[in-house]
This record gives sequence, structure tokens and C-alpha cells, in this order.
Amino acid sequence: MIRWSPTAPARPACPHRRIARLLTRLLPPGSQLGASTMRPWASANFVGARHLFPLTLPAGTALTDLSARLAAFDWRLAGHIVADVAVEPQPGGLRVEILSVED
Repeated sequence: MIRWSPTAPARPACPHRRIARLLTRLLPPGSQLGASTMRPWASANFVGARHLFPLTLPAGTALTDLSARLAAFDWRLAGHIVADVAVEPQPGGLRVEILSVED
């Protein structure tokens, strides 16, 4: 006897590594990206993750320029969309937070 059971479609792979590689390319020379973390995120309509990257910029780098560059970038991620990018000051440097949601 053959049984049919519906299964959920496969979920796209997590884009954390791809985001880290793209972010590294966008940073000004001399920047240092620290150890990143990822936290699952969900709303009533979307599922995704918050990607947190500690960052140290070289002296004289304008924070507003970096924020504008990251916000305007076309993040190409298979199966995911970057919904928000935030750059926040924190002790010892900055934190870049990127919210990705499944497409």
C-alpha cells in the first residue's frame, strides 16, 4: 500500500555566510569584522533571521557614508530578502544588524 503524506517544502538555506562575505566587500579598507551571530526572527507573516556583526572602522570613516552604502546595496541572496540594515554605535566600535526574511 502506498501512503501519501504532504510535506512542507524545503526551506531555503540560511544566508548568514553569504551576508558576511558581501558585507566584508562593502566595508572601507582597514575595517575589521568581528565574530558574528545570528538569531532566528519571525513575525505574523514572515520568517527570517537577525544577523549581527561587530565592526571596527578606521579613524576618519564617516558612519553616515557606511550606513547609506549598506542600505543602498542590492543584497542578492537565494531564497531570502534583506528587509532592513542598521548600523549602531556600541562600546569599542559599531554593530551592523541585517534582517533577512525568506522570500
